[in-house]
Amino acid sequence: MAIALAWALVGAGACGDSTDDEGGEADEPAAGNEEPTGDDGDGGVLGPVDRAEGEPVRVGLVSDGSSASVDQSIELDVAAATVAYVNEHRGGMGGRPVELTTCETKLDPALATDCANQMVEAGVVAVLMGSSGVVENVWQPLHDAGVPTVFFAASAETMLTDDRSTFVLSNPDGATQLPLGVAEDEGADEVTAVVIDVPPAIEGLEAAVPTFADAGIELELVRVPLGTADMTPQMSEVVDDDPGVVHVLGNDAFCISAFQALQTVGYDGPLTAVTQCITDATRTGLPAGSLEGIVVGSPVPVGVDEGTELYRAVADTFGDGIDTSRITGAGAFVVVAGFVAGLEGIEGDVTSESVVAALRSMPETELPGAGGLRFRCDGESAAGAAVCTPGSLVTTLDAEGRPSSYEAVEPAAGG
Repeated sequence: MAIALAWALVGAGACGDSTDDEGGEADEPAAGNEEPTGDDGDGGVLGPVDRAEGEPVRVGLVSDGSSASVDQSIELDVAAATVAYVNEHRGGMGGRPVELTTCETKLDPALATDCANQMVEAGVVAVLMGSSGVVENVWQPLHDAGVPTVFFAASAETMLTDDRSTFVLSNPDGATQLPLGVAEDEGADEVTAVVIDVPPAIEGLEAAVPTFADAGIELELVRVPLGTADMTPQMSEVVDDDPGVVHVLGNDAFCISAFQALQTVGYDGPLTAVTQCITDATRTGLPAGSLEGIVVGSPVPVGVDEGTELYRAVADTFGDGIDTSRITGAGAFVVVAGFVAGLEGIEGDVTSESVVAALRSMPETELPGAGGLRFRCDGESAAGAAVCTPGSLVTTLDAEGRPSSYEAVEPAAGG
């Protein structure tokens, strides 16, 4: 089983007010629990008003938040807006309003563990997580305490294979399915992965080698250190070795260097990349038209209108200045809205135990904000018992380096 988490590779995304520089302190309730101002008509994209009533159900959200090296505070803003939408238009959870208790890790393992312990003490029925660089420090105490944890993305095998209380709403094999599928379509017998040399990326692709071999395709890894400005020597060797399909995996700065070097050495073959490669910085940092034709994989649709209408409406109505083009925010919407959608119809006392039971028995349902992907958390996914979403999204960039639409695809053969 390949465990390649490109989706969360670059994201470092915990208990506390996002403006608290010290972090690690629970904030309850978070913004978004105040009385929202929905449309009393049909609600348009948001749907008709269906206000939650009664005793709130406390749900946790852990994020890396804002630290010296990363700013994931958009997750807190999006989660608050989504909870406000759920309470105003979706009847909350089992008819009761959702109350969000948040915590920031600030990328500190000790704060991450403290956040988990605070969530347990606060009595939340579940903890939702976006991207995080210290995710295992959050997950283990929650798992030990039997508190269900719902991730937008996760990569650790201990989490992906957990059939007890862990749920992952994006496919961890998406990063390998993309170049594998393109190689099969192109009739190529090799994929050359130009990959940022950090353990999560390397380990994930190394784990995928048998999957490619089963499909009759060789996977070659070209490891490039983080911060390498000129990759021309490495890309020259790649082209000389007849690379088949070239797949680029890293953040936008890394990918810009890789794309520039591939252009310099004259590579004109099939090229795939992860969605973190393609940002406005990438589009402005490369010559016009140079991104056209690159096939990009993503767990959520970004940069398009189709499939993002609900997320944008929630952000505009219940948020304040949320940048809906950022994949981190989109992931936060998916994890909150998806969690609630998976518990549609839950009745009786909402507890950690009833949440797990409801998610494990849920019918297949469309995953909100995921461009048509569907999910079911029955523990039967080939990608791991905790993985709820077997498919992923694929798009081809136009001359401006932008996606026109996304296609939802199922796992490739051998995935």
